[in-house]
Amino acid sequence: MISVEVLPDPTTDGLARGAWKRLIDAGLPSAGRHTGESNRPHITVAVRESPALDGLAGLADLLPLTLRLGGVLLFPRSGQAVISWQVVVTTPLAEFHRRVADSVGPADERYAHTAPDDWTPHLTMARRVRLADLGAAVEAIDLSPHVGELTGLRIWDASSRTVTTLR
Repeated sequence: MISVEVLPDPTTDGLARGAWKRLIDAGLPSAGRHTGESNRPHITVAVRESPALDGLAGLADLLPLTLRLGGVLLFPRSGQAVISWQVVVTTPLAEFHRRVADSVGPADERYAHTAPDDWTPHLTMARRVRLADLGAAVEAIDLSPHVGELTGLRIWDASSRTVTTLR
């Protein structure tokens, strides 16, 4: 599985990591608990099993893009939820996403949620948060709307656990 990800500017990265730390300090699940070198705040743009990657380097030249972060976004599932910082889809971001999707090829059914018109961009704060802990988690992360930039582009290869930085 290959994931194409955009990376926020240092200020936005720091805000996300601060929220991760507040979750840890509150004894709650946090994306910051993953200590792998590749773990950093990012927005997944596309996920594919065998993507065509040749055209992505040219798309990196379209960065930076304005990044507008809204409020808290929840993805509930089986008595738990993923807590994320909502990314507001602007016209330039939607166009960038569409160009990435066109470049890497169509999404398999498993990754259809990353296809144009089905994508919900977000910065993950925590996974597997019990529904009973949602209030405490939302209070701990204290996310406010923020405007920053998307400045980096990378490829995460889950099978080899490697990151290729394109920008």
